[in-house]
Amino acid sequence: MEIYSFHMQATDQKVFSAIQQGDVSTFEMLFKTHYPALCRYATAYLSDRDDAEEVVQATFIGFWEKRKNIHVDSSLKAYLYRSVRNACLNEVKRQKVRLQYANALIAEGEKFSEPSDHLTIKTELETKIHEALQSLPEQCRLIFKMSRFEELKYQEIADQLRISIKTVENQMGKALKLMRIKLKDYLPFIIILMGRLLEP
Repeated sequence: MEIYSFHMQATDQKVFSAIQQGDVSTFEMLFKTHYPALCRYATAYLSDRDDAEEVVQATFIGFWEKRKNIHVDSSLKAYLYRSVRNACLNEVKRQKVRLQYANALIAEGEKFSEPSDHLTIKTELETKIHEALQSLPEQCRLIFKMSRFEELKYQEIADQLRISIKTVENQMGKALKLMRIKLKDYLPFIIILMGRLLEP
């Protein structure tokens, strides 16, 4: 089992110990304390505020899920900032790859040169996406719609449905996996025409 190590100050030991034992209120306090500043920090790397918030949320989710295997030797703040920075750098690389792929598809495909063709493809995609959505389990479908179509954050979805963020993340992961399988023949067009619909 992997052990994650960072240098920790004694003042954080009580907080971290409580979180390792599953103390949700202490974790919530840590989240509220650092979330706004971490989002500003991530925005400096990613420019887009929504992308930055998703990275920070994913960092906290990962921290909670791995809490029993993390060995923090420094401040929790230092650990969180380092984690967010690494996640941002990975996201920047991923976005560059996606942009290069999309540009290559556009360069090779004449289908996107005519507005009528563009509309036809998008209409067909919307039909296929609707069919794929209907195949999802009810909770998966609801969470996916709230995230992608209503553009709600995981915390907002969790609050509205009275479930945990972890449940939201798990259901979104399941929904994305099933949607990608159902729409595998259309993924290049979805990347270009509908951006983040099937992104993690």
